[in-house]
Amino acid sequence: MPAAPRTAVDKALDLVEAVARASQPPRLVDLAEEVGLHRATAYRVLVDLVRRGWVLRAGDRYLPGTAVLQLSSSAARNSLGALARPVLAALSERTGMMVNLQVPEVDRSRVIDVVRPDRLAMISSLTGQALPVHRFAGPLALVAALSPADRVPYLRAAEESGYPLEGPDGLLADIEDAERTGFAVEYGRNEQPVASLARAVVTRPGAPVCALTLVGLGPDFGEARLPGLRERLREATEELARILSGPGTSEVTEATEATEATGATGATGATGQASPLLSSPSRTTSGPLSPSPNASPSPSPSTEGPA
Repeated sequence: MPAAPRTAVDKALDLVEAVARASQPPRLVDLAEEVGLHRATAYRVLVDLVRRGWVLRAGDRYLPGTAVLQLSSSAARNSLGALARPVLAALSERTGMMVNLQVPEVDRSRVIDVVRPDRLAMISSLTGQALPVHRFAGPLALVAALSPADRVPYLRAAEESGYPLEGPDGLLADIEDAERTGFAVEYGRNEQPVASLARAVVTRPGAPVCALTLVGLGPDFGEARLPGLRERLREATEELARILSGPGTSEVTEATEATEATGATGATGATGQASPLLSSPSRTTSGPLSPSPNASPSPSPSTEGPA
């Protein structure tokens, strides 16, 4: 009896499973070959999987998405967190700071991994939590790396919480600063003694894959030390971008991959990118600010640990 034709669900699950079990992030051609689909068909299905968060796209490679990671810890072996962990650990050691890894979701960012030194044990880790853009440096860095159209859900969430968008202290000014400098700095917005510095990891323009955030006490981010922290963070995000792009491969834009897929079968497709997550009154900025004069160590502050 001939096998029943594969449904759209079969194709989607085949691709999700292939991404999750791969020993290194696979490319479109690898996935299409493994699951027995034309490249154009695989590409169209992957577009929807990325949009729904089941697959995460990094350059021309694919990783398990946040939806998979939330449902199956077994996928963590080859997940973004596993690939990024050595970078986080090295950055924490070099700076003495807590470092967290965040990925974009619908209108926030989610913390998926944290490395915290003993000296900052009083700062709570927000692993697994979703963070709004108007309260934390991590989601702010991610949103600043998005296209203006893709920022809308994050801006709407901030506006609905009562946070101002316009004006010198509004969220749009913060986003503009972060976009201009490539860094987002936050002093005491979520918890007064705590500050943070974040930068997005981008493998193709307008589609940040994740963000790395340094978290510490306000004095750790003083004017004298901030330039060095920015440089260490820049090096770490660029290293992670290289890792996610895959060894020996060049970055491939979405349009290039779409053309490649349609050239194989004459079909066309459009892509999507999962978006980022957080909220409170104290301005986030990306300039070389000094810590707030009111910032002082607290025995048990709760902050953006992994923001």
